[in-house]
Amino acid sequence: MTILEMDALSLSRKISNREISSHHAVKTYIEHLNTINPVLNCLVENRFESALEEAKRADYMLATEEARGRLFGVPISVKECFHVENMTTTGGLSYRAGSREKTDAEVISRLKAEGAIILGKTNTPALCFCQETDNKHYGRTNNPWDTRRTSGGSSGGEGSLIAAGGAAVGIGADIGGSIRFPAHFNGIVGFKSGNRQVSQEGNFPFVDKPEQERMLGIGAMSKSVQDARLINQIIANEPPPDRNLSDFKLVYPLPHHRFPINRETFQLISSMREAFEDELSEEQVNPPFFDEAALMWQQIMSIDGGADMVKLMTDNEKASAFAEFMKEKLFRSSDVHPYLSWALIGTKLFKPNQKQINQIHAALKRGDDILEDYLDNRILIMPVYHSPAPIHGELYQELFSIRKTFLNYMPYIAYANVWGLPSLTVPIGTSKEGLPIGVQLVSRVGNEEALFQLGEQIEGRIGGYSRCTLHDNDQLKEQAEAEFV
Repeated sequence: MTILEMDALSLSRKISNREISSHHAVKTYIEHLNTINPVLNCLVENRFESALEEAKRADYMLATEEARGRLFGVPISVKECFHVENMTTTGGLSYRAGSREKTDAEVISRLKAEGAIILGKTNTPALCFCQETDNKHYGRTNNPWDTRRTSGGSSGGEGSLIAAGGAAVGIGADIGGSIRFPAHFNGIVGFKSGNRQVSQEGNFPFVDKPEQERMLGIGAMSKSVQDARLINQIIANEPPPDRNLSDFKLVYPLPHHRFPINRETFQLISSMREAFEDELSEEQVNPPFFDEAALMWQQIMSIDGGADMVKLMTDNEKASAFAEFMKEKLFRSSDVHPYLSWALIGTKLFKPNQKQINQIHAALKRGDDILEDYLDNRILIMPVYHSPAPIHGELYQELFSIRKTFLNYMPYIAYANVWGLPSLTVPIGTSKEGLPIGVQLVSRVGNEEALFQLGEQIEGRIGGYSRCTLHDNDQLKEQAEAEFV
């Protein structure tokens, strides 16, 4: 196994045992990133010189004493939304590019304290506000398996980079599938933490609405489930308790024409079901509040009509989403990507009135009580999306259509966000076109260890990460380079 294929835990052990130097590992990843990034546009700001110096210091320390930290000397990448000292946090907005952060986000501090070496920051959509990674400041990120296709979002740069072996492990944030879409589309492992289990201090934009904060999860984007567990142990406020997978029942939602799943995804999940049917009990039923999840998610995301995001959209306090959208559509003159301005128009249209807000609060309180008991010994087995990675732009059209097609396509994603549930995405196979397909494992807070155990068994039997060697595919490389010209 090459350095580029090793997960963080394996590389950490190699470095600690002095089988591989940290400097060699960092240098290997930097050289690889210089090769793949012109094709993928996944890494938007690097700190290569600092990373090499930190690696040299790590190797010097290791020569005189034992390694300190579970990620000692390991090169990692981070989503652009997290503050990193002396780096920018633009949110894909050019007006924010002039200032550098003075402190690290809480999760970055914890990763650094374990010895991690940050290579750089990865691309997101503007303000991390949609599921396709494109913005006016840094441009669009491509999927390494097929550069014509989306990498997902909002952690799309991270998903693309890890899929192509650009770092040992990465970290993302998820309020509406932002870790799970890229994990599924790019063929990596992704873990969304549960309700307020990981600090969002130093995350931009900061989520200050309590209804939205409960939906936000921060976690690993990785090559293995063991890395997802490791990162969660490092960044979570409290370690999850031990749970035994044998105590759990697997729940498969009922097929329904309203919530489509393509044949290949259905077949792969069916194969997984067959692999575990003799060991774990199961049932096929929709979990409580499943049908309502997509609409509730949209209403919660629109709870202030997008007012907070509009304030951050430009440095002009009087700017409006509609005006920026029309400027771009008519004259191509807005600094705001139309993905963001159109989405913000939608949040204004979907803004719930006070009666609806009261209904949301009552539903959340009732649902939290019911699901705490229902998910005590259950794991939900769900697709992430109805298809593998679509062509650039198609995902956005499906989720932000005036025909409200998000009601059909978002329930599987929205469920974990609305109810603040931890969710682990694991690759389980590929489509006939060679595109990755993942499965989503969901339960309540406190059952994270059971999710990791099941994820590791899925890796061992039917799926798992496989690095995309896109740089060996000249046709895709030439195509991607032509798009950047």
